[in-house]
Amino acid sequence: MEPIGSMRSTISRLGPPPGFRCDLAGHIASAAFTSGHRFVVGLWHESPLGPMNDVMWARPDGTRALLVPRPEVGEFISAVYQFDGVERVPFETGWDGPHLRVSAGPLLLTMTLGREWTIPLAALRKRAAVRWIEAPLARWLLGVRTFGTSPTGIFEWYRADQYRAVVEGHASLTGTDLGSLCRFQRPTGFGFSEPPRRPSVVRVRPMLIDPSGALARMTGIADRCRRATAR
Repeated sequence: MEPIGSMRSTISRLGPPPGFRCDLAGHIASAAFTSGHRFVVGLWHESPLGPMNDVMWARPDGTRALLVPRPEVGEFISAVYQFDGVERVPFETGWDGPHLRVSAGPLLLTMTLGREWTIPLAALRKRAAVRWIEAPLARWLLGVRTFGTSPTGIFEWYRADQYRAVVEGHASLTGTDLGSLCRFQRPTGFGFSEPPRRPSVVRVRPMLIDPSGALARMTGIADRCRRATAR
């Protein structure tokens, strides 16, 4: 297999490599708290595994955990991102207008969202070249990278369509309050990008391309992916 460093260089020059392509659609909610706990929640209504949810949890001591409701969800996400442990836990999520509630094992997380900001470049994304326009804007405005290669060699393009800041948030672990909502001050270290500096909920349509095909084979979803070519 081509070294990841070499692969990144190729991607930067030519665009995504050929490989098995999977698309997801949903929301990524992120929040940090003064206790040092940081959370990135995936709320997916479309994925190669059907609807699914997950919580990526960065603890104050630097360890990274993944909370999932089903084993196959853990396998799929762990094939893209890096964690120190994966835990299967009871999961419950719910929306009530601008309010989001996530219960995952010991974690209870609630967020109240601000106004919706539609990202105008979404309509142009059939042209891969738009990546080079949105990338510096996202980096400057939100402190995020919109496309790149994961630690496991999976190419990702997040394709954000809408942004909403979190104006109020609370989190607890087995009833213990985790402090006040705050900006992300430390990296989470899950993948090639970090969440927006300000806690937020972003509607996204991530594209994943695995040049090796290992992601599709490992999760048994090759027939639900389509072979992509460089764009």
